[in-house]
Amino acid sequence: MKLYNISLNSLWRRKARMLFLLVGLLIAISTVIILLNITQTMNNDIANKLDEFGANILIVPQSDELSLSYGGMSVSGVAFDVKPLQESDILKIGKIKNKDNIKIISPKLLNVAEIQQKKVMVVGVDFEQELALKKWWIIIGATPKEKDEALIGADVKKKLNLSLGQAILINGVPFKIKGILEENGSQDDQLVLIDLGRAQQLFNKGSEISLIEVAALCYDCPIEDIVAQTSEQLPGAKVTAIQQTIKTKMKSIAQFEQFSIGVSIVILLVAGLIVFTSMSASVNERKKEIGIFRAIGYRQSHIIQIILQEAFLISSVAGIIGYFLGWVVSIYVAPMIGADSVAISININMISISLMISIIIGMSASLYPSIKASRLDPTVALQSL
Repeated sequence: MKLYNISLNSLWRRKARMLFLLVGLLIAISTVIILLNITQTMNNDIANKLDEFGANILIVPQSDELSLSYGGMSVSGVAFDVKPLQESDILKIGKIKNKDNIKIISPKLLNVAEIQQKKVMVVGVDFEQELALKKWWIIIGATPKEKDEALIGADVKKKLNLSLGQAILINGVPFKIKGILEENGSQDDQLVLIDLGRAQQLFNKGSEISLIEVAALCYDCPIEDIVAQTSEQLPGAKVTAIQQTIKTKMKSIAQFEQFSIGVSIVILLVAGLIVFTSMSASVNERKKEIGIFRAIGYRQSHIIQIILQEAFLISSVAGIIGYFLGWVVSIYVAPMIGADSVAISININMISISLMISIIIGMSASLYPSIKASRLDPTVALQSL
């Protein structure tokens, strides 16, 4: 009789023990797959949510001068001797290798204008991109839709005593105040925001822009790579990563990954213990059978192969079924723990990982019991017949 037939017959005769071993491995593997899927889903979700807190890359013209402060950072690019950025540079950013990691590109044109005899910073923006970048904004009124409408910060409202619907003159051109930003303690409180194209016309800037704020997804790509690639596309610009924002994102993601890895290791160790205990008990129950095999000429290596083949068969089934069970459960569990978007698809690589982990756990935990079985003295085993 061939060795694999002996292994199959042995498993079939011991259905209860086989099912116990299968269920133990199945639960462990499916749990690990659930954790891996949930970790990946939550990492993407956390990265997306953290990106709502603003830009993590700032692009300004190369200059030795620092003439303005924006968002707590010194910003160059408004001096006359500096080659300004152009709107065409926005398209160049979209051509970098990791362009799929770029989520939001928000260009700005900064100028100082006199409103009611007081100097105010007027910023031309793409309102759609700006609102996507700064989701914490609370606007009283509405977002400007027309080119002659403005959005003002809380400090500007107080200092100039302005109100919704009121008109202000910027370089002699009237703008209607469409919305007022609630105070948020940032640079935005001191700004007057108007349409980017209208600002370029108003200040005779052509297609110039002063700076570009970029929100990049840095979960699966080092931010340094995005900065380097952007710098290659824009050799005349200074591309800077806002490290504090990035470190906060990556720390949150790393902590979640470490937790999942730790739990997975504990679960796999428990699964290995279950396999070891079950196989050891099986060997003790099969002393007579093993004694007969040894008496009729089976070598120690044959006994080891029989035990390990049993472990291999059970582990393979548990690995495949465990993956699909974990995949199904992940789809339902992810929304329950706060993931806004769930896109967990069948992954061939993950199936391979599931199968490999199951086989390694099953075979490793069965190795000692199989060696112990192979060393049984056939004469001692046969004495109980």
